[in-house]
Amino acid sequence: MGVDGESVEPGWEVDPDDEWGVAVIATVGRQLKLRREAVGMRAAEFGEAVGYGEDLVYKIEGGKRIPRQEYLDRADEVLGAGGLIAATWEDVKKVRYPKKVRELAKLEGQAVEIGVYECNIIAGLLQTPEHARTLIEAAQPPYSPDDLDRMVAARLARQSVFERDDPAPSIHFVLEEAPLRRQVGGTMVWRRQLEHLLEVGRLRNVTLQVMPTNSDAHPGLDGRIELLKFADGTTVGRSDGAFNGRPTSDPKQLRIVELRYGTIRAQALSPGESRALIEQLLGET
Repeated sequence: MGVDGESVEPGWEVDPDDEWGVAVIATVGRQLKLRREAVGMRAAEFGEAVGYGEDLVYKIEGGKRIPRQEYLDRADEVLGAGGLIAATWEDVKKVRYPKKVRELAKLEGQAVEIGVYECNIIAGLLQTPEHARTLIEAAQPPYSPDDLDRMVAARLARQSVFERDDPAPSIHFVLEEAPLRRQVGGTMVWRRQLEHLLEVGRLRNVTLQVMPTNSDAHPGLDGRIELLKFADGTTVGRSDGAFNGRPTSDPKQLRIVELRYGTIRAQALSPGESRALIEQLLGET
């Protein structure tokens, strides 16, 4: 049982292929071990004091597990570190999510324009916590409870892009109607997700469009499309149905991705019509 009252382990497994993450967590682990030994506490004694098991203390000190903020805060108090251990969270939080998610979040955090088309789900940037958890729980093979928490937290952390105001990026989404009708997580979770779409759609820098199910064929039927444009004029794009689905910055390939996305936006309902459709779905329950 953790200090937060949840039956979870105090951190996440370290990805061995994430060199930066491995280095940061190993350094923090060594600092924790040196502090513990300096005050003469055994691992079992320390674990009892912070509210976690001895085995997990060894994992964190050995750089095998990423500690959560509450673990570091509690360790700082128990070891009388005067804030030095708690301060390591500033480094830990930069590597606490999977490397691929961090790289995507970094790009989204720098982009001045973001365009996303999703065909099978509601875009991750638009998901509520409950909706995201339900989708990730459905994965096969299933994630462990701890990894599930990590994946949900990582997805939600990317949504900080909506808080940027330096200036705020221009963000536009095109979502298929079918996923909007799927009552993921039950009626209440589904309704909250639709209400959240309406809330985000009201933001001055966000455009939300819906592709109706009765529309004709369009270039997005092959899968997800995303475009990220930056202040220096460069662009990164990806289309599931082109270039093996890999991100590209090649001008010739980008023209294809931009053509596909532009065509999809043109075929989708207008923002006003899209809002009306979502409100209609809410009114049907």
